[in-house]
Amino acid sequence: MRDVAIVGIGATQFGELWNNSFRSLGIEAGSRAIEDANLSGDEIDALYIGNMSAGRFISQQHIDALIADYSGMATNHIPATRVEAGGASGGVAFREAVIAVASGLHDTVMVGGAEKMTDLDDASINSVMDATADAEWEAGMGLTLTSLYAIIARRMMFEGTVTREGIASVAVNSHFHGALNPGAQFRKAIPIETVLKSGPVAEPLGVFDCAPITDGAAAVILCPLEDAKKYTDKYVKVSATSQASDTLALFQRPDITTFEATRVAAKKAYEMAGITPKDINVAEIHDDYTVSGIMALQDLGFYKKGEAGNAFLNGETHFDAGKVAINTSGGLKARGYPVGASGVAQIVEITEQLRGTAEKRQVKNAKYGLAQSVGGTGSAVTVSILEAI
Repeated sequence: MRDVAIVGIGATQFGELWNNSFRSLGIEAGSRAIEDANLSGDEIDALYIGNMSAGRFISQQHIDALIADYSGMATNHIPATRVEAGGASGGVAFREAVIAVASGLHDTVMVGGAEKMTDLDDASINSVMDATADAEWEAGMGLTLTSLYAIIARRMMFEGTVTREGIASVAVNSHFHGALNPGAQFRKAIPIETVLKSGPVAEPLGVFDCAPITDGAAAVILCPLEDAKKYTDKYVKVSATSQASDTLALFQRPDITTFEATRVAAKKAYEMAGITPKDINVAEIHDDYTVSGIMALQDLGFYKKGEAGNAFLNGETHFDAGKVAINTSGGLKARGYPVGASGVAQIVEITEQLRGTAEKRQVKNAKYGLAQSVGGTGSAVTVSILEAI
């Protein structure tokens, strides 16, 4: 297997982008990645797209062919593949692309992630999101994705492994970093009182505990590590990428306060990279709900169970705290959550950090970065580790 490098990255602004179409967002992100990699575009021999639900959001299926067409790559007849795995769609697309390059099947591959969510009303959007849980045994019984995460939060509070303030502090951390990211949907720091006093959604979670509805796209370009210098000096190594799954329904698991798929995927990724959690300098975690940020810090091995809430509360997760910096992009909560794009956007942020080009939110001397992408309530998880060269 060949070592793999990231040689180009690109992303659009995230937010309620009323004047942008799905295809225009995808093309913008891809064009930026091609330019960043100093390519013409003809070098790309495969395309992978992370997208959760264009069929329902914009009534457009077959978006792999759509992106290949409007990017100009269809004239070269390259293979284009759409990947769907709920919130982990972008993360899985990235992993599939890494495998394609590492195996020698392809040499230069683009990975894109895109979602255009704001064309629907809130009720319809929530219906789409709820379908990432078990449609028959959860969504079909009236459970929403938000209420499932609220159940997790309530259980953790009952067990005493986190406080309500600890959960709320995840949002505070994300908005702290989002205020420093010009591409984020929300660019304003907030106090913990704002989270605690926000309108209820599903007890104990309120409006500020939930990631927003977002439009946006992101893209990265991969090639064999040995060829990276042909294109750019600003490349990073993909040291590991791992994937694990779990039951679709939350009630089927013996412990709902941990995502076993995250623990398993992380363990494999650390082994592949030959490092431990202590070596990670910066991580992008899947904080679609604040409680999932608490779980991620513990399941990824950064903190023991019961310690993550205090880590967020004490500011240990800030980019300048000297420990593992969490969600320097603003995370899903503040950067925004265009579902299919989120996993690829995480890779873009980690690459920026390892290049040393993250500007106001730059983590000092970042060597290793990690990205965790989650589908549903932890039924699909990817963990990828990047390394500065």
